[in-house]
Amino acid sequence: MATEPGVAFASIPEIARRYRQRKLSPVELTRFLLERIKKLNPHLNAFITVSEDLALQQAKRAEWELVGQRGHKARRDRGLLHGMPVSLKDNIYTAEVRTTAGSRVLRDFVPLHDAPVVSALKEAGAVLLGKTNMHEFAYGTTSNNPHYGAVRNPWDVSRIAGGSSGGSAAALAAGLCYSSIGTDTGGSIRIPSSLCGVVGLKPGLGRVSTDDVVSLSPTLDFVGPLARNAEDAALLLEAIGVRGEGERRLRLGSVASSRSRRPRLGVPKEFFLEVLSPEVARGFQGALRVLQQHGARLKDVSLPLLPETEDAGNQIAWAEATHYHQHAGWYPDHAEEYGEDVRKRLEMGTKVPAVAYLQALELRDQFIAAFHVILQEQELDALVVPTTPITATRVGEESVTIQGGNHATRALLLRLNRPANLAGVPAISVPCGLTENGLPVGLQFIGAMTDELLLLELARNFERACPLGARPAVDSLD
Repeated sequence: MATEPGVAFASIPEIARRYRQRKLSPVELTRFLLERIKKLNPHLNAFITVSEDLALQQAKRAEWELVGQRGHKARRDRGLLHGMPVSLKDNIYTAEVRTTAGSRVLRDFVPLHDAPVVSALKEAGAVLLGKTNMHEFAYGTTSNNPHYGAVRNPWDVSRIAGGSSGGSAAALAAGLCYSSIGTDTGGSIRIPSSLCGVVGLKPGLGRVSTDDVVSLSPTLDFVGPLARNAEDAALLLEAIGVRGEGERRLRLGSVASSRSRRPRLGVPKEFFLEVLSPEVARGFQGALRVLQQHGARLKDVSLPLLPETEDAGNQIAWAEATHYHQHAGWYPDHAEEYGEDVRKRLEMGTKVPAVAYLQALELRDQFIAAFHVILQEQELDALVVPTTPITATRVGEESVTIQGGNHATRALLLRLNRPANLAGVPAISVPCGLTENGLPVGLQFIGAMTDELLLLELARNFERACPLGARPAVDSLD
């Protein structure tokens, strides 16, 4: 049968190939995934809204365009995303499909138009399966949502999927879609990608439009793809990204061979490796060995201002989030409709002094300059670091003990991701193995501005050298 369970985990190019060989149709595949969502979503809670009618309508259109309708309609092939079932984080505007941002405040909000990233996906012929669950208003790292329920990790449903794009990562890892678009303000694409064993790319500043996305912190917000491998992520970025004048189309394999064959990678001596769980530390050291065995040159480096990035990021996010919610008329007017954790953070935002906010912006400028100076002076292609210091925690586990110290789960998950948001540079998380308990560990590459393609090449090459070699046993859920 064309839609055996394994097809749910196929790559985008493999599905596109089956379409064009007439071994599978967009309608057939969309129906298969909708049934799969009905079966598995009660266990995972990855979707808030499933747009079944819209998905089937888009799938039929894709099928007509790919094969021609009764021989009369001219055939049109929009590329590898044509007829590809995808999902969207529920803070991205979708015309005539509700956009809750994981909140009670917006539970009935139905936008009149699409966000630019959605328009781009439609132009590429993608099929929208639905809107994924998330941490309320994207203001958290666990996706423990008080209004729509916690997102569950497909590798172990007693554990978190990460956040705030938790539903997107869980849906991908469980074979409920072929890609998803998420948002990332302090790691919200990369954190769940790491915990769920998928690839997540936070593009650099201005590379993907953030218009018509319910914002958390405009200075730190980014929109980007989650996918099951780097090649699929590249296809998504090509569809939704903004290219500079004269910039080539994004194609893996086009990076200069001297860079992709023997990349020079910086390993920060401070901050990134100071607080790691033993299993993440082992996974990271194993990943470094794999990189070296396949030609990468590693160099220990020191980055200025890293310890200050945590507080600067907090000051910016607290102030901007509260201002955004006040300007929208949601807070404090509807404070009682917020979950406790998000409401407390919005209250913190009212207490950020203007001087502290401006100082944080000044430090951001300094960090951006220092980051690029280090890459240039040390002749580095990128940094390589763990994505998260821990693997997926139990749902409701608010703190973790590492090396005798007690750490808040939220702060740990943000810790290694926020620097890339503050610097406005691209960063990608790629799986680098499983722990003894079968939980994914993530590896992160961080590059210079506009170096998304190089990071995708690094991730793809690492995948080939160190494939995950397993997938969650979600089909056994009943």
